[in-house]
Amino acid sequence: MPSPLPAFAPVVVIGGGIMGCSTLYHLAQMGVTDAILLERNKLTSGTTWHSAAQVRALRHSRNLTRMIQYSVDLYARLEEETGQSVGWIQRGSLSIAANEDRLTHVRRQEALAHAYGIDAWSITAGEAKERWPMMNADDVLGAVWSPDDGRVSPSDVCAALVKGARQRGATIFEDTGVTGILTENGRVRGVETDRGVVMCDAIAVCTGLWSREIGQMAGTDIPAQACEHFYLLTRPVDGVTQHLPTLSDHDSHLYCRDESGGFLVGCFEPMGKAVPPGVLDETFEFALLPEDWDHFEPMMMNALHRIPALETAEVRMLLNGPESFTPDGMFMLGETAETRGLFLGCGLNSVGIAAGGGAGMNLAHCIIHGHTAYDLSEADAKRFAPVYNTLDHLMARAPEILGTHYEIAYPGRQLATARNLRALPLDAEHRKAGAHFGQVYGWERPLYFNKSAEPKMTFGNPDWFENVRAEVMAAHEKAAIFDASPFGKIEVTGPDAATFLEHVCASRMDKQPGTAIYTAILNERGTYESDITAHRIAEDHYRLFVGTDAIRRDFAWFKRHSAGYAVTLTDSTEAYAVLGLMGPDSARIAVEVGATSLIDLGYFKLGEASVAGRHVRAVRMSYVGEAGWEMTCKAEEAATIYAALTIAGAVPAGMYAQTSMRIEKGFAAMGHELDGDLTPVEAGLAMMCSKKKRFIGSDAVNARREAGKQTLATLIIEDERAVPLGHEPIYLGDRIVGHTTSAAFGHRIGKPVALAHVHLDEIDGAEVTIDIARETFSGSLQLAPAFDPTGSRMKA
Repeated sequence: MPSPLPAFAPVVVIGGGIMGCSTLYHLAQMGVTDAILLERNKLTSGTTWHSAAQVRALRHSRNLTRMIQYSVDLYARLEEETGQSVGWIQRGSLSIAANEDRLTHVRRQEALAHAYGIDAWSITAGEAKERWPMMNADDVLGAVWSPDDGRVSPSDVCAALVKGARQRGATIFEDTGVTGILTENGRVRGVETDRGVVMCDAIAVCTGLWSREIGQMAGTDIPAQACEHFYLLTRPVDGVTQHLPTLSDHDSHLYCRDESGGFLVGCFEPMGKAVPPGVLDETFEFALLPEDWDHFEPMMMNALHRIPALETAEVRMLLNGPESFTPDGMFMLGETAETRGLFLGCGLNSVGIAAGGGAGMNLAHCIIHGHTAYDLSEADAKRFAPVYNTLDHLMARAPEILGTHYEIAYPGRQLATARNLRALPLDAEHRKAGAHFGQVYGWERPLYFNKSAEPKMTFGNPDWFENVRAEVMAAHEKAAIFDASPFGKIEVTGPDAATFLEHVCASRMDKQPGTAIYTAILNERGTYESDITAHRIAEDHYRLFVGTDAIRRDFAWFKRHSAGYAVTLTDSTEAYAVLGLMGPDSARIAVEVGATSLIDLGYFKLGEASVAGRHVRAVRMSYVGEAGWEMTCKAEEAATIYAALTIAGAVPAGMYAQTSMRIEKGFAAMGHELDGDLTPVEAGLAMMCSKKKRFIGSDAVNARREAGKQTLATLIIEDERAVPLGHEPIYLGDRIVGHTTSAAFGHRIGKPVALAHVHLDEIDGAEVTIDIARETFSGSLQLAPAFDPTGSRMKA
């Protein structure tokens, strides 16, 4: 007879796959020994049991790589800790390239691996053939060898995690379906099951394929969609006498390895197949989807080319198992925006086993401490706009996301499906000007203008190079308009508006109405939650401008810290448009369109004006280093104002031009130079944190002032041929001393330029090299911006 459910558990983990088992294990390890796990069927059912279970450490960021490295270490020690084998086979991985762009891609990965402390080395096609003798290497140009990668048995890993959790007091309840989530005043209170109710303080949603349905029970969005994922299994093949490395032939969309003396050949085809609603019901336990040889046939032909022995191998089965994918290919980890105490650990995009150990540790850490063990903002559960959670969108987008797993990581690549979800107020004007769009938080945002055709993807100077140069020089020599309308906007009103913002913001916020303030938003550790610009419109009214994709996260942060203050918070993002008029000709244009009152406006001062008879509230500031104003107006009046500005001579400029100019000016951006692991001290922005007041994180910042130093620097590269993209390692001699965070060509200085975090006693003037796809380029570091270090142009 099954054990009765407890009336209360501090944390309830829903889902018994790799993510749920890992989260429960780490909760118990961290002291929450009375946490419980509820599984509707049996442990590992759904997706985990049929995982191919590759564990490759290298990811596109340092902390994601760090997370996988934790998984590797965890899986290695679990067997000794619990006595349960996890089936760890460490035979390395081999990434081959069959075209020049793929070779550049894998060499960039090799350089990245060195920056992150991972062994990875370029080898020749002949050396690759020696490591994988049954491979046809005739068309292979080169490869990268990663000796520390491996694979595990997914069921055995979960068994070890469960054993370790139980040894510490945690309890697992199988055959226990969740039927509802109880909430009260925006917080979770309990879980309803088909065996009774368990009250709780926190819930971890680790339900994989069924996460979207569980989210709906709690009134929260979990945009995850199942797709079919195929791999072929053969019977034993002559010549397969020992374990082989995992072979990644991503040009053919394949991964290959030995399995039980035969081959396992899996694919991430360019366009997958979404699983329709209703197929994966509560009875889908250890089931598979039907074989689909017609869909797999193109991948099979690629496999026959790469592994000739497959032609005579006996097929055991074509496994078709569902996997869960998100709109951007990154998992969801952390507390939701809508419901306190509801934490997500789902949408693992077919890397569940590799990510599961480290992701479960971070989710447990987040539940207990309120934040992940290190910055994982790229996986923040609050990053998706609600528009992403529609079934139509997910059914269109998820199959493309499956295919991006093995695409070459070209700079500027845009997703093709589920576009035009949200249009800017100036969408028609941008299209008329030949905008090439990128999707950000659902918005279609201009990247550059005067597009003549779809750009060809390349690691060299891109097709849009001259377009961006023209836009930068327009802002530098005349005037340009940057559409910043997608920025999130939060109205803070009420008698305690200033007092509240003084508490949650690092800068002094109680300044005169008519003032703009740039400020960090920090946590108690003194590291970044966000950075914003605030306009004080009146004594009891501020308007906060937050990152385009940060509106849900930042709104939730402010809302959760507003308890006890007489303030009202309102999301006004879609009510207003923001146009940045920038360049030395801006003053003439302002006069010509009737906004003469803006001419005498001081830097970071806010004023009202009329443009073509329409009201604007403008602030004298610049994110691109040229003189001008950011004008906020009603969304419906943006077209009239834009028309007046363009008739007077301003030209549109896109995100790529803004990014190039931002980097030249050394302006740090969230998700690049700023994140949850860094304080304003490392970013060189400690002077923006008030010493005259207490705010969230003030004690930590003051302590860091004494112990830390600025690490953010500008890197100017001498060779104009260099095309840095970000995340390249920086060397002083043969020692890695840092890595780039953002990079572009600096059109105003005529050289490639990057921002970087560097760990040197003396940064200013240091002569270094940067590794771009294993080609090194010389450069120099400086603390000052590359362009106009005194800021005289934007303050003129």
